[in-house]
Amino acid sequence: MIFRQLFDRASSTFTYIIASEKTKEAIVIDPVFEQIERDSKFITQFGLSVTYIVDTHIHADHITGSYHLQQKVGGKIGVGVKNDFVENNNLFLSDSDILKIGELEMRVFETPGHTSGCITLLVGDKLFTGDLLFVRGSGRTDFQEGSNKEMFRSVREKIFRLSDNIHIYPGHDYNGCFSSSVGEEKEYNPRLNMSHSYEQFENIMNNLHLAYPKKIEINLLANKNCGKLD
Repeated sequence: MIFRQLFDRASSTFTYIIASEKTKEAIVIDPVFEQIERDSKFITQFGLSVTYIVDTHIHADHITGSYHLQQKVGGKIGVGVKNDFVENNNLFLSDSDILKIGELEMRVFETPGHTSGCITLLVGDKLFTGDLLFVRGSGRTDFQEGSNKEMFRSVREKIFRLSDNIHIYPGHDYNGCFSSSVGEEKEYNPRLNMSHSYEQFENIMNNLHLAYPKKIEINLLANKNCGKLD
C-alpha cells in the first residue's frame, strides 16, 4: 500500500492519499482547495490513477479541493449519503459500502455526530475518522446538524468496537499529533474514553464555547458544490 499523510497548515487539515502498489489506483481523502497543486504533483510523480476523491463531511473551516482536483486527475467524488443536498459529486456513500482501489478494499461507516452526514473510512489497519474523532479529542457538534448523542453513539458503537490495534488518522490536528489507535483513544481520549458516561461527554461538549470558523458561510456554500467556485 502507498500511503501519504499531507497537511494544510492554514486550516490544520490532513489530506490522505492511499494507493495500490500493484495497480497504482488511488483514493484521495479530504483534499484542500489551496493544496491542489501539491496533491496533483504527488499523484503525477508516483504515476497514480485516481479512482476516488472522498470528503468525509461537508467542511466548514476550508474549501474542499474535490471538484478542482477531479478536473486535474479524474476520479469519482464521493460524500456521505445524508449529504443529499450536495452537487457535482458522483457517489453517495452508505454504511458498509466498499470502495475498491486495486486489490485494496476500503469500507465506509456512516458516523454522524460532528455533522449529520459524516463518514469514516477503513482500509487495512488504517481508519480515517474525519472530524468525528481526533487524537485525544473530537470534532465539535454545535452546527451542521451536529449531535452529541450521535457522536457518542458513532464512536462507542462503531469506532471503539474495532480492534485496538487499528490506527486512527484524523481530519485535523492542532497539537502536533499525526495519528493514534483505537486502543489509545478508548483509554486516553479526554472526551470519549471508555470510563466516561454520556452525561460526562455531553457536559464537556456543551461547555466548549468555540467561535465559529472564519468564512464559514463562504466555505459551506462552495462545499455544497464539492468546492466548485463559480
